[in-house]
Amino acid sequence: MEPFTHAFTSLALARAGQRRLPRFGTAMLITSGLLPDLDYVSYIAGPAAFMQFHRTALHSIAGSAAMACAVAGAFCVLDRKMPPQKLPQRKTFAPLGFGVALAICAIGAAGHLILDVASGVGVQLLWPFRTHWSSWDLAADLDPWILFLLVAGLLLPLLFKLVSEEVGERKKGSGGNGAIIVLLLLVVYFGVRARLHGEAIDLLLSREYHGRVALSAGAFPESSAPFRWRGVVVADNTIEEVPVPLGPGEEFDPNNSVTHYKAEDSPALDIGEKTAAAVKFLAYASLPLASVHRREAGYRFEVHDLRFAADDFEPANVFLRIDFDGNLQIRNEEFHFASSPND
Repeated sequence: MEPFTHAFTSLALARAGQRRLPRFGTAMLITSGLLPDLDYVSYIAGPAAFMQFHRTALHSIAGSAAMACAVAGAFCVLDRKMPPQKLPQRKTFAPLGFGVALAICAIGAAGHLILDVASGVGVQLLWPFRTHWSSWDLAADLDPWILFLLVAGLLLPLLFKLVSEEVGERKKGSGGNGAIIVLLLLVVYFGVRARLHGEAIDLLLSREYHGRVALSAGAFPESSAPFRWRGVVVADNTIEEVPVPLGPGEEFDPNNSVTHYKAEDSPALDIGEKTAAAVKFLAYASLPLASVHRREAGYRFEVHDLRFAADDFEPANVFLRIDFDGNLQIRNEEFHFASSPND
């Protein structure tokens, strides 16, 4: 998920538990809920670095635990150096203990991981012990429905409070119950998305595509339409890309699929797939499709990940390109962002 969704989720968690939070509780939740996205700076170093570091170390269980400890320790030091003012009308705070601070930071970090497992390319939870991507494919990186639900749930209680004060009613509270309701609705939303995802996969596997039998399938959510999915079906010699409508009254037509033919066996394909760069990319890609093109000076080998649509230019959409000369010697080997100019 993008940072705004993480920030609003952390704020909802803080509002939901505001009566039990210690001093700096909200700040700790927001900091630990946003800090894993520091790995986004790897984008500056290029696609190879981004693919290696984004959603890996800082999004793993081990990395999140280390970050939670660091944030908890930093706020404990801050609490010691900035004792609260002793004013009778203010709430008094006990000294911030490391155990309490760590628990709060762990909740913020866990919320971040859950959202990122449910969206985008997933995360490497078991890094550095295992480079396996965990992904549920339930939501896009930017899901406007989740963002709207969070913003509305946090702002509406404040609006109602202002209206009540305007008409002369004095009501205590700052949206704690509203935040709890929002978090429960998020759980329900992801539960519905999980059910729809399962229905999409079952539907994709139950049909033939231009006479081709589906061997495996993936379903990827569309950001603005919760009942529409982009299906990708792996057949024997092709990969089929097809829209999957699950809304009321909509029908799924497998003949609407766009066919991508797998590359035929060739020396260039064999050498390309055995390079260290290709092995690295295949560990990252969910639905890789390789191609080989004859060029004037030799051959071009490329591998794309079809979990991303052709017009999806998000940074995670990385592909590999290797150029060979006429003797199949590598002249150039690079990872590229899909948004980069294509020559």
